[in-house]
Amino acid sequence: MNELDAVTPSQQKRMLGTSTLAFTVCFAVWTIFSIIGIKIKQDLGLNDTQFGILVATPILTGSLSRIFLGIWTDQYGGRMVFTAVMALTSVAVWMLSTVTTYEMFLVAALGVGLAGGSFAVGIAYVSRWYEKERQGTALGIFGMGNVGAAVTNFGAPFLLVALGWEATAQVYAVVLLITAVLFFVTTKEDPATAERKAKGEKPVSAFMQLTPLKKLQVWRFSLYYFFVFGAFVALALWLPRYYVGVYGLDITTAGMLAAAYALPGSIFRAMGGYMSDRYGARAVMYWTFFASAVICFFLSYPATDYTIQGIEGPITFNLTIGLPIFVALTVALGFFMSLGKAAVYKHIPVYYPGHVGSVGGLVGMIGGLGGFVLPISFGIMNDLIGVWTSCFMLLFLLVTIALLWMHFAIQRMERKATAEQLVGLPEFPEMVDIHEPHHTAAEGSARNRRTPPPTGSSTQAAN
Repeated sequence: MNELDAVTPSQQKRMLGTSTLAFTVCFAVWTIFSIIGIKIKQDLGLNDTQFGILVATPILTGSLSRIFLGIWTDQYGGRMVFTAVMALTSVAVWMLSTVTTYEMFLVAALGVGLAGGSFAVGIAYVSRWYEKERQGTALGIFGMGNVGAAVTNFGAPFLLVALGWEATAQVYAVVLLITAVLFFVTTKEDPATAERKAKGEKPVSAFMQLTPLKKLQVWRFSLYYFFVFGAFVALALWLPRYYVGVYGLDITTAGMLAAAYALPGSIFRAMGGYMSDRYGARAVMYWTFFASAVICFFLSYPATDYTIQGIEGPITFNLTIGLPIFVALTVALGFFMSLGKAAVYKHIPVYYPGHVGSVGGLVGMIGGLGGFVLPISFGIMNDLIGVWTSCFMLLFLLVTIALLWMHFAIQRMERKATAEQLVGLPEFPEMVDIHEPHHTAAEGSARNRRTPPPTGSSTQAAN
């Protein structure tokens, strides 16, 4: 009997809805320093380096904690781990309103970062409630919790003005604790964990949970997520500065235009999951990388003056991406990144069903580190190259490497694969022909040339 046979559609919807709400609150908390950090800087008289470290600390710890939280989720179940993460984080957020020294603020920020680690918990928990052909859509909906960043950007300033930053932190702490209680009360143990406990089986050891991380394929997934999520977070932080420096906008207008980029990256993630279920995650990744490479190429082109020798003398003209076109291109980039984020995580529960937490945690960790590393890299490149569009040059290089690695990995496995090796492949939409009953070894070899199989092993996805 399949462990999902007893799960009803209403249970699936309730678990998904509650988990998405919890992740939205966690993501809002994770980005709280984008608002209250400015006031803390003023109160403590911090320099820009100290301020940068303070703001980046939750992003860093939220990324690093994902792999450990993912492993614990595989071992003990998402219901308990998710609740514990929210409860502990609420204590750290409340602590922000009580500490007075910079060092203690950093300690509190470490705890606040756990909110970002909740993503690894959620994807493992949610995936176990759904059949593999619906997991992409479910995880895409769960990933929409990224909109919590917009909730903070739009809502926290009003709390800050009305109550002060200390009370704002306290409100966030109370809301997060209430969410933890509601999550624990309204959810159930996921089917896989419940079945294991019913049989009296012990959880798999942390060492065994880490074994898939030796596969090169997992690290390739991590590179994909470094771009689609890490670069997404990095640009969300960098674009306001870019708008002010390049187009001379005021900070309010720059922030609103940056939000126009960020919102598609959250809202359309569910669409990416649906498309991954329907058309195949590999196809969605190809669309994402190719479109992103084209967009980043145009965004990389700096404003340039040209002089050509005409018939009647020199002709001078300027090539510059105007503000409306730039905004449209960044919104399109955010849209394709949102599709890619869902497509990456579509693969994990299908190919690593017993290690969703550890594999998803590593992929999420590397992606989150992109949000920490890339903004620093953007600043360094500005200083070294002296060209504003250098940030997009770096992103173009990154997405091109990811696209080429994915493509040649697929081609390499295609050359090695045989009809017998294709038998055990998971039934992704793009592989439907392979699984037809009339498929013979000869047909398999021919179709294999048309439909690239996955890399890594005969039972793993190509991307």
